[in-house]
Amino acid sequence: MRKKLWIVLALTLVIPGFLFTASCAKKAVKEDTMATQQAEDEAAMKAREAAEKTKQEEMARQRALEEERLKEEARLMQEAKDMFLNADIHFEFDSSTLTPEAQLILKKKAEWLQNNPESMSTVEGHCDERGTSEYNLALGDRRATSAKNFLVDLGISASRLTTISYGEERPVDLGKSEEAWAKNRRCHFTIN
Repeated sequence: MRKKLWIVLALTLVIPGFLFTASCAKKAVKEDTMATQQAEDEAAMKAREAAEKTKQEEMARQRALEEERLKEEARLMQEAKDMFLNADIHFEFDSSTLTPEAQLILKKKAEWLQNNPESMSTVEGHCDERGTSEYNLALGDRRATSAKNFLVDLGISASRLTTISYGEERPVDLGKSEEAWAKNRRCHFTIN
């Protein structure tokens, strides 16, 4: 009977101990699993935030590059327009024949006109003060027509180009020297 008592006593103490240990172990495992899941969720959230931040930084960098490209493009377009307006072609005395230098300038002007198909231009023919007013008006007209024809030969529509002769009326240099007269024998271009 003592043996039975010992068995009952042992079972009474051992079974609740096992149950207590087993239930605590399960809770610990469950808590460990929850903590691990929470840590994984936080890590995933941080990874998403880092990816979003990287994406936003890349977008900002792309916007900055695009803005810089557009500014550079606008600057180049303005330079080309300034060249078109400010680069006059010059002629020899009493001539309407285009020099090789004048032809190079006209090729650049034709390129600008091709890149800006909505633009129209006026070719102004000018002369130095030597010669009669009537002769200089006719020479200025021949010079403007010569420049216009060259541009038309390069593919610019004649309807986009008009000519006018000012003869000796609008000199760039009022001097009375060969240097001043050479500056005045020119064709100037305007944009309409």
